[in-house]
Amino acid sequence: MKSAILLSTLSLATAFAPAVNKASSTSLDACLSREKILSEPDTTEFGKIWDPLGLAEQGSDETIAWYRHAEIKHGRVAMAAFVGWWATGAGLRFPGELSYGLNFADVPSKGLEAWDAIPGWGKAQMLIFAGLIELHDELFHSVRGTHYMKGGQPGKNMVPGLFDPFGLSKGRSEEAKAKGRSSEIKNGRLAMVGIAGMWATATLEGSVPLQPPC
Repeated sequence: MKSAILLSTLSLATAFAPAVNKASSTSLDACLSREKILSEPDTTEFGKIWDPLGLAEQGSDETIAWYRHAEIKHGRVAMAAFVGWWATGAGLRFPGELSYGLNFADVPSKGLEAWDAIPGWGKAQMLIFAGLIELHDELFHSVRGTHYMKGGQPGKNMVPGLFDPFGLSKGRSEEAKAKGRSSEIKNGRLAMVGIAGMWATATLEGSVPLQPPC
């Protein structure tokens, strides 16, 4: 979780593009253009583009596609982490044992304390599982569809059954899918801010005003 929080925090620097393309591109014609990728989501509520480091103006179209794919993944991890942290703090627990001799009911309510209570092999299993998802996502992008750096849609998960296992998006129109992508990106950005705030509160007392201990 700590690694996921760090990666999510780093991704915030590019979170609120779009940005106007002023950099030269050496990308393949098949890749979605920078303008197309950064046209979602609509960020007019900020009044201007928020990209203080100018990262959205660097690199080729493939670079921007990789940035967006990474941002969406970080947002998904942050949303899962935020919900997990909240559920643990609210006292929600699975029945039975987390590991031999450790019941779910005995896991501490505070997020980082709960993470520390997980045995080392349990943490290793989570990291290995995440690594396998990443590996197979890239693999299936290459053999089952169009890679997001070669014209495919950034953020689309290609691991069978992992994302939208019930096929709820199959009958949706392209407009509805675009709206859903925009909502997911915005929710992911908010979750990255939220989980970073929880982590800061848990590690630096008083660092987040009005935030109770978590």
